[in-house]
Amino acid sequence: MELRLINKKGYNDNRIIQVGDVEIGGSQLVVMAGPCAIEGKEQIFSTAEMVKKAGGKILRGGAFKPRTSPYSFQGLGEEGLELLKEAGAYYQLPVISEVMDTREVEVVAQYVDILQIGARNMQNYSLLREVGRANKPVMLKRGLSATVEDWLLAAEYIAAGGNQDIILCERGIRTFETYTRNTLDLSVVPIVKNLTSLPIIVDPSHGTGRRELVIPMAKAALAAGADGIMVEIHPNPCEALSDGPQSLEFPDFEDLMMEVHKLQEVLK
Repeated sequence: MELRLINKKGYNDNRIIQVGDVEIGGSQLVVMAGPCAIEGKEQIFSTAEMVKKAGGKILRGGAFKPRTSPYSFQGLGEEGLELLKEAGAYYQLPVISEVMDTREVEVVAQYVDILQIGARNMQNYSLLREVGRANKPVMLKRGLSATVEDWLLAAEYIAAGGNQDIILCERGIRTFETYTRNTLDLSVVPIVKNLTSLPIIVDPSHGTGRRELVIPMAKAALAAGADGIMVEIHPNPCEALSDGPQSLEFPDFEDLMMEVHKLQEVLK
């Protein structure tokens, strides 16, 4: 595997990505949280308030949604990005959202602090090259069936475009197991730390697809050495237009934050 730009060049070669006053890849515990899909102003503002109150660092929210069915809710598009940016600014939280198309990179970049490349686009090389030219950090999610080599070489495409502010995100891969939505591969955390200088976060929401597994797998991710976690939360998951079964209710998110902060103290 030829990693020319993101490879680890020394024991302490760890890239720290600055997003506002948030450091990703340093000693700071970074929790990204928010709804799978932005549904309206009240929903995203109440969620942003909870993220801030509980100690989360970055607000996530989907505006362009790649759904398996063409008849599922596809997101609010630019209107959703406007609401996300407004909520983030009001609660002083950097924001992250997915970009799906080369034609949308410039538009999405106007609203967000971090561009997300979703699992289904991990090997969309035209899109990787385009975000490689963007002046924004990029979070690259692992593809549904991607090997570690596939994933890291996809990151190399972004770096080769001139952008080395890359955050890797493990979100589970498809295996023969059907009880969970995906199989969360936490072994990649130390692998990535050994092979690259890039920070890595873990998404236990997509990684399991089950609300009751999010907190234990989030703690396991941090114990494995992840730089942070990304979780889905919603004011009323039963009525969510996307990914309700894996979204935490607000009290559960507060419990998660208390648990991970206690764990972080032990791991220091």
